[in-house]
Amino acid sequence: MVESAEKKWYVLHTYSGYENKVKMNLDTRKQSMGMEDFIYRVVVPEQEEHEIKNGKDKVKMDKTFPGYVLVEMVMTDQAWYIVRNTPGVTGFVGSHGQGSKPTPLLPDEVDLILRRIGMSARHENLDIHEGDTVEIIDGAFSGLNGKVTEIDNEKMRLKVNIDMFGRETSTELEFNQVDSIV
Repeated sequence: MVESAEKKWYVLHTYSGYENKVKMNLDTRKQSMGMEDFIYRVVVPEQEEHEIKNGKDKVKMDKTFPGYVLVEMVMTDQAWYIVRNTPGVTGFVGSHGQGSKPTPLLPDEVDLILRRIGMSARHENLDIHEGDTVEIIDGAFSGLNGKVTEIDNEKMRLKVNIDMFGRETSTELEFNQVDSIV
């Protein structure tokens, strides 16, 4: 069996209602078992829903795909085993039976799902450091260049100082809104 050293996105099937518990368990297991170089992001696809109750605007998180969790990982035997045997996980979607490795999501599928929940899939392609100059390729400041002042890998956001009307202005952007300048 040939194993890919490339990280890809996979879908886990979980007990309904246990999605956040699975995320927490998997995040804990990847650290305690030293698998941070093989298991990266664990995402419960959910969106903010606003509802008005008793005249008050309430915000609640609604699961986009109840019973499913996304995991970005390098599919090795050990990583597969750890994820597959995490409490609450019933299996991988796209696996053809006991012991077979699952099929990863296509990049377009991942991008669509992550964008829908307000995240970016371009996490791993961003080779930017504080002090670097970037080109803004999306949003209100598209076409402008700026200097990176802060990077938040967890939220996949960065702060960039841009020159507006002769003044330096700080703006917060997502990773997928910038490109590095070589």
